[in-house]
Amino acid sequence: MDKKQPKKVFMQGAIPPEKIATSIANHQSKTNIGAHSIFLGQIRADEIDGKTVSAIEYTAYEEMAETVFHEIREAAFSKFDMTCCHIYHSLGPVKTGEICLFVFTSSAHRKVAIEACNFLVEEIKARVPIFGKEIFEDETHQWKVNS
Repeated sequence: MDKKQPKKVFMQGAIPPEKIATSIANHQSKTNIGAHSIFLGQIRADEIDGKTVSAIEYTAYEEMAETVFHEIREAAFSKFDMTCCHIYHSLGPVKTGEICLFVFTSSAHRKVAIEACNFLVEEIKARVPIFGKEIFEDETHQWKVNS
């Protein structure tokens, strides 16, 4: 089996809706695909101690994080019969309402695409060293804690 090259996951700022649409359109020619599953992580305007989140600024140890993303992606390919798997995560500031995580899986059948997508999202949240600073409307901040 060919060893897959690590794909670059990080992009600066929010993930534009056009990138998501283009990703979907690019798979129309792959007629062995019968299902796609997509997860989009969006910044919420949470209220914490009377202050409202206006953005999250993401930072990461990029090289380490990219290695973990690659390991997770490879684990998903060995566990699920996927045709394609794409992961994008934001770095830098992302405003409320904008997309910060895009996971896109494709396979011949919906159950596999959905299970693989869920597996990837949970592994990313649990294992990838990405840090989010919640920026409040009053420009104060706190470090995000994943639940």
